[in-house]
Amino acid sequence: MSYPRPLTPEEKITDAKKLLCLPRIVVICGSTRFMTEMNEADLRETTAGHIVVKPGFDMKSPHGLRSDPADADALRVRLGDLHRAKIRLADEVLVVGDHIGDSTRAEIAYARSLGKPVQFTHPGAHPGVDSGAAPDA
Repeated sequence: MSYPRPLTPEEKITDAKKLLCLPRIVVICGSTRFMTEMNEADLRETTAGHIVVKPGFDMKSPHGLRSDPADADALRVRLGDLHRAKIRLADEVLVVGDHIGDSTRAEIAYARSLGKPVQFTHPGAHPGVDSGAAPDA
């Protein structure tokens, strides 16, 4: 007798989201210099009935949480880990902004490695995002 293989953690999350009747979850990625655009995208996605997660902290603006350089580096690492967790949780990635830097490029590659669809608010901004593969539209 053959037994079914155990579910992967990703399959368990997908099943749990279906059982809970959760709306589509969209994670917003991009440079925090585009926080205004991220907030607009959040509004559009939320009014479309989606759950939205996005960066919650702008590392480019002055803030006391990162006045000490060592603390700022540790915070940057924790926030990166947290954002990758948001990507794992999401059903789809929305890249905001007309510039894609190294961090966003890494987030896109990570999302694609997980099989997440990636959308762009500025389709012309993504040439060369990942080793010549055709970008998702």
